[in-house]
Amino acid sequence: MKILVVSQFYDPEPVPIPGEIAREMQARGHSVRVLTGFPNYPSGRLAQGYRQRWRHREMDGDVEVRRVPLFLDHSQSALRRLVNYVTFALSATSARRFARGADVIYVYATPMTAAFSAWLWRITGGAPYVVHVQDLWPDSVVGSSMVSASRSSAIISAALSPWLRSVYRRAASVVGIAPRMVTTLVERGSPRDRTMLLYNWAEPAERTRSTLREPGGPVRIVYAGNVGEMQDLDTVVRAASAAADAGVELLIVGDGVARPGLRELANELGADNVVFRDPVPRSEMADVYEQSDFALVTLKDLPVFRGTIPSKFQAVLAAGLPVITTVQGDVREFVEANSVGLTADAEDVASLEVAMRRAAAMDPAARTLMSRRAGDVFEDSFSRESGLARLEEIFKTASRTNGAS
Repeated sequence: MKILVVSQFYDPEPVPIPGEIAREMQARGHSVRVLTGFPNYPSGRLAQGYRQRWRHREMDGDVEVRRVPLFLDHSQSALRRLVNYVTFALSATSARRFARGADVIYVYATPMTAAFSAWLWRITGGAPYVVHVQDLWPDSVVGSSMVSASRSSAIISAALSPWLRSVYRRAASVVGIAPRMVTTLVERGSPRDRTMLLYNWAEPAERTRSTLREPGGPVRIVYAGNVGEMQDLDTVVRAASAAADAGVELLIVGDGVARPGLRELANELGADNVVFRDPVPRSEMADVYEQSDFALVTLKDLPVFRGTIPSKFQAVLAAGLPVITTVQGDVREFVEANSVGLTADAEDVASLEVAMRRAAAMDPAARTLMSRRAGDVFEDSFSRESGLARLEEIFKTASRTNGAS
């Protein structure tokens, strides 16, 4: 097949799935191209070594990557973020010549505006497309801290919902990453027979973790990833500060718009047990996890997050690291059903403090058992190989259909 990958994010940005799909499909004998923006996530600043221009071509191994310009931003300004999303959507649409000849277009749909080009091309006779939904829209927009006024939320929902229904209806396949998400997509007009569940995956990791903490010693809890408003790290810092006497040490690895405020909060609380570290390459994350006892997976208490499974969840399990999560819905149910970590209520300092104290009090043998279970569950449910093989079959089916009109 000739496959076009459309994603606003791509390496060297820390969003691994589009790159993994492109390289793996190329390795499986398909011809793959990538249409993406200039790298600026999560800082909102252009990555070193790049200069924006109308068209930029580079090679990722044997995969041709075409970059198109966009307004650089990753702030909490609703207007600036909207311009960021829309400029990529329009720039990508202008690259139709690059898309010609594709048998199928794969859209990594975060944000959902990344699907605009494939949707418009399909209306005008372009290739069938597969949309891989990572965040439910309009929920993730109107529920964010960028959009607070109820009237603004209603206007945005009214404007986006008809277009989203059309995107789903015209897609050859719609892929959701969590059970509740799939149910919601069908309720919102995605054809039931073309809507399917496929958990995000992570790179398998060496299963070499051993119990690090001596009985009575400190327990290190790590948060690694985007330090944004939606991750509710204010609650995390407050809970860790309150649990300092139990031997809790919190390590926050990453960058984002919320980091300066979190550092200030930690200083105000006198939370000497909270340490901030700059982002590290994915190749070094194994070392970070190896030196940790638990990993945090947190999000604010919004309905949209009940039907999503953040990709860092799979990465943590792949490393054989037990989880402490405040993500309600599918994630919490999965953790509790499989005994791969501890859970707490979202945006609840006292509840998260209790979970951290439970982690600190857990004896090394129990924690080691939980660690092994995490790795086993990863292999059973979030295997990279099985996920990519399933996606390849979805592409093959899509390439043979004319989709919906």
